[in-house]
Amino acid sequence: MTGEFELIARHFARPAQSAQVSIGIGDDAAALIPSAGATLLVTTDTLVAGRHFRSDVPAEALGWKAAMVNLSDLAAMGATPGWLTLAMTLPEADDNWVAAFAEGFRAAAQSVGAELVGGDMTRGPLTIGVTALGETLDAPLRRCAAQPGDELWLTGCTGEAAAALAALSEALPVDERLLQRLDRPTARCAAGRAARGLAHAAIDVSDGLLADLEHMLKASAVGAQLRADALNATPAMQVLASALSASPDPWIWTGGDDYELLVAVPPARSQTLVSIWAEQGLSPVHIGRVVDGEGLSWQGDAPAVDPVSSGFRHF
Repeated sequence: MTGEFELIARHFARPAQSAQVSIGIGDDAAALIPSAGATLLVTTDTLVAGRHFRSDVPAEALGWKAAMVNLSDLAAMGATPGWLTLAMTLPEADDNWVAAFAEGFRAAAQSVGAELVGGDMTRGPLTIGVTALGETLDAPLRRCAAQPGDELWLTGCTGEAAAALAALSEALPVDERLLQRLDRPTARCAAGRAARGLAHAAIDVSDGLLADLEHMLKASAVGAQLRADALNATPAMQVLASALSASPDPWIWTGGDDYELLVAVPPARSQTLVSIWAEQGLSPVHIGRVVDGEGLSWQGDAPAVDPVSSGFRHF
């Protein structure tokens, strides 16, 4: 009979990849050695079947996304990712499913230089809990330091993941790029490190652009003026919007699951940062600026969205 210990040993236990891991998977706890003088950053996220992912998502893609959504939080603070722990609650000990999940999880971690160092496995409704740890030798980026006059920049476009979800909910064919953006997001770790020391503030766009911008604005006690025409629907989004007789604006501004970074950067430094991002293969977008006061205003015709109720909410 296959149990949790067999699954862990077969699919997750691997020799440590870094000298900073003195004890890895297989003991009661991992032992890590942070770099001298580094600040350790820790984030935890939980993914619940039917709430954060659909039940038929491929196991490999789910493994990839489970790692990436946590690594994205480290990216937003300019951290270098180091280690992950994984807590899995599974309805059954499906060896093939766990093998595929582990493959995706490991590939995501390795793509940014991180490794799995421990966790837990038990039986119950499908739930994935991940803790990600990273470090930085400089002050980490935060949400609370945006200043009036800062430019607001995104590492890339938003709305494609939400468009994919809309297509799936209507049982429509899904463009492959849209589906990739939903199921296999990429944490912008290198972009976050580049922003450290240049940007005043940063946040990752996970719950929706307007919702996450609001978190930054409230934490910084400032407002923002946004360019209504800054973000446009991609061709695949336009095709889907026409099929649904819908506007793509809610996907773009409130959809979530994008995992791009949003930064507030002084104008004197913005082109330096944008050039670095472009060299990394990204397509940065200038969406507006930080202003005195509070709340949002629009330059141009405001999109058809409700900023008050925008974004993903767990309750």
